[in-house]
Amino acid sequence: MLVTLKENTVADTRNNKAVTELTSVHYWLALKAIPRLASYKKIALVKKFGLKTLFTQQVDLNQTGLTGAQRSAISSPDWHGLTKVIFDSQLCQSKIIVYDDPAYPVLLKEIYDPPIVIFARGNIELLSLAKIAIVGSRNASVAGREIAHKLAGQLTAQFVVTSGLALGIDAQAHLGALHHGGYTIAVVATGLDMTYPARHKKLQKDIIENKGLLISEFAPGIAPKAGHFPKRNRLISGLSLGVLVVEASLKSGSLITARCALEQSREVFAVPSSIYNLQAKGCHWLIKQGAKLVEDIADIEEEFEDIVTDSLNLSRNKEKANSREKSVQQDLFNDPMLASVGYEVTPVDMVVSRSKLPIDVVLTRLTVLELKGLVSAVPGGYLKLNRG
Repeated sequence: MLVTLKENTVADTRNNKAVTELTSVHYWLALKAIPRLASYKKIALVKKFGLKTLFTQQVDLNQTGLTGAQRSAISSPDWHGLTKVIFDSQLCQSKIIVYDDPAYPVLLKEIYDPPIVIFARGNIELLSLAKIAIVGSRNASVAGREIAHKLAGQLTAQFVVTSGLALGIDAQAHLGALHHGGYTIAVVATGLDMTYPARHKKLQKDIIENKGLLISEFAPGIAPKAGHFPKRNRLISGLSLGVLVVEASLKSGSLITARCALEQSREVFAVPSSIYNLQAKGCHWLIKQGAKLVEDIADIEEEFEDIVTDSLNLSRNKEKANSREKSVQQDLFNDPMLASVGYEVTPVDMVVSRSKLPIDVVLTRLTVLELKGLVSAVPGGYLKLNRG
């Protein structure tokens, strides 16, 4: 809901200081502000005392196990500071969705430490739709970015694609969804009044303009910090039915998201790659641990046959290629030259050896294939791109 402040004045009975324009959102923000207390314990306090009663009346907190700082945050909330949070949210055109709001995602309530408050900008209706998360390396290979882009685009026919607005795989997941006319949610580790990384300002704008959504549990003005990203990752998985990992090293933050998904009883999927691809070691490790190997979206869709239906068709674009273009593309896929280029970097001399064609012919036909988006020139040779 978009917060609209009430006109009435409420008295703070603890310090006799008049506090104007209190709303239920103020109380949820005050609950969020209790330091170093897990969300489930905060929710337990609300169930025991009532939300407004907790902050406006003298309640016995001695048997709650709270620290002095936590009791102080309850007895003397910074109402004016919380009002500023609300106004700042309005200024950056975001909405505040509190834990008991009907718009609050049902799946998110199931996780161990759900956010008390979500800041959202864009199409909040997406929160109620089926979602699949796509995550992966910031330093993804050309092939990894291609796979993320393709799978995200295909998944938008049945799901909202969720990711973290990071460089590499995350960005391609959002772009793939947008380029195929689908919907995407970006979960960020900053306040919604800023963009991180800064180079994704256009991507962030495109997500909003195409009826997508940005969400965060951090208030406006909160800058990125290292500790924010694991918190963000748990929301990416918590919002989603499953998490697809496309390229991730063994120390990748994407594996944190995958572990969160496992802890939250979400499905985990991983795309395999060459054994020489260091960026895929994390995916191979996940597959060894029981993650489902994904070659195409059918591997994902079959896990959710009872959830998604034909009525959930989120694609908004018509077929872009006419039958003639498809025929030409198919002919190119059958080109023997393409078979001479691998999904790993293939040197030109190896393409010549495999195709048994003169080098001038090889270079000409590789150029044609590159212009058609079927191969990519990379340091050391060429790389086949899977656009099937």
